[in-house]
Amino acid sequence: MNIPKIQIQSTPARIGLDIQKPVQEIRQPKANLDIQQPQAKMTIQTTQSKLTIDGYEARESMGYKTSISRTREIAQQSKQDVLEGIARRAEEGQELMRIENGGNPIAEQAKRRGRQPYSSLNIKFIPQAGSVKINFEPGTVDIQIEPQKAIINSTINKPIHNYTPGKVKVEMLQYPSLKIDWLV
Repeated sequence: MNIPKIQIQSTPARIGLDIQKPVQEIRQPKANLDIQQPQAKMTIQTTQSKLTIDGYEARESMGYKTSISRTREIAQQSKQDVLEGIARRAEEGQELMRIENGGNPIAEQAKRRGRQPYSSLNIKFIPQAGSVKINFEPGTVDIQIEPQKAIINSTINKPIHNYTPGKVKVEMLQYPSLKIDWLV
């Protein structure tokens, strides 16, 4: 016996998509910033300190002379020492010039120069206590500072936003179909 048969043939649908992606661009410009810091106002007022030292009595009690007379004595002694030094060097030069006469002038000069008399380091007299008069007047310092506030000017810039929306294009590449057949 022949049983009828159904034969079904289908073709699926095919869709094609053409997609353009969206483009978004965001930029944030920096803020405009202007900061100024004025200098602080400062005033300083001072009075000088004063120190006086009177050592006249101490020098007198030790037998010292005034600085003017002492300076004159030292200048005279220095002049005398210079003249003696010049004479000694001239004499030593003359001895060296006559080296052909015999003897050993370099060694003899070294012996003379090498022997120097010892000096005494004793303290002979101490000045009286309280003979140096010291007076000190301290100075003063007055500092006044007036701070200045900072000047800040800022401008905010809005963000720059560009947006291009995306597109989707749909097209039917293949339409669906259904074919039904009877077979007997």
